[in-house]
Amino acid sequence: MIVSVMSMPEGTVTRTHVSEARERLAASRFLFVDIELPEPTRPDETPVARLLGLEAADLAWFGTEGEAARAEFLGDSAGFVVPVVEDDQVTHVHAFVTERYLITVHRGPIGLMRTVTARLPNERPPDTVATLFLLLQEALETFRRSAVQALLEVEELEDEMFQRRRPRQVYRLARLRRRSALLHHTLLPYLETTDEAFTRRMMNPRFPQERQRLARAFQHSSRLVLKDIESLQDASRRAFASYSTLVSGEQNGVINRLAIVSVIFLPLTFLTGFFGMNFTYMTDELESKVVFWLLAVGLQMTVLFTALYVLHRTGLWDKLRDNDPEGR
Repeated sequence: MIVSVMSMPEGTVTRTHVSEARERLAASRFLFVDIELPEPTRPDETPVARLLGLEAADLAWFGTEGEAARAEFLGDSAGFVVPVVEDDQVTHVHAFVTERYLITVHRGPIGLMRTVTARLPNERPPDTVATLFLLLQEALETFRRSAVQALLEVEELEDEMFQRRRPRQVYRLARLRRRSALLHHTLLPYLETTDEAFTRRMMNPRFPQERQRLARAFQHSSRLVLKDIESLQDASRRAFASYSTLVSGEQNGVINRLAIVSVIFLPLTFLTGFFGMNFTYMTDELESKVVFWLLAVGLQMTVLFTALYVLHRTGLWDKLRDNDPEGR
């Protein structure tokens, strides 16, 4: 367990033991504590709330692995389970805030916490609630960055497909589509939960105006991020449709080329089969070489040129060539 304590508004970060963090939580008036738990959960692991001297009955979820998104007010405090995108994977940060301190708990190192602790000395939030909203906004930003990056990859793949289609492109599209589904599936329940909690809280006339402003700014940002993810989903669907269209076009081109070949060889095949039958007339009467060459070659050439003429006059030849995606 790694415990980092940041005294605010100075922004001084110190590594300490959980017992010392517990003492400072009881004495300090503005404190930010970040706890990094080991990723594999131990069966005999003591709950974080108990280690910090908090009410374990109300915070049974705090630091527990596999908790769903949460945003609820517990009297003068509030608890959150915040989803965060880390290396294309979704992890969660547990946050507990009061008027005197903000505590965050997560499994393993998370880049979001490094970003927040680096911004705090410059941002200098006036209280713990403002620090919490800074954390929530940064968590939203991880979703936005992931969605925008995936959207750019989808657009690049579309350009590559129209230049030259390759089978591996469909696998990359499938991976990006799965990422969009993961982002949407994770973020939407979280935003519904936070929106309900903040809306209910803002209906309280005692809720300070500055905190209402922070809550509205968060709700506005969350809608924009959700639109970015939905744009990614639409783009991935469009890219799959484009890929399917290209495949269909190539298949049509193959069919068209086979039709052209059939126009040439089908009459020849018919004549070969017809004259290969052992009728008495053919075996007894057609003995002259002149008659043979006239029927075997002349008739075939006549049928072939007649077929090509009909294709040219009716425009079918040009249609077959125009439908070839590679212009062949």
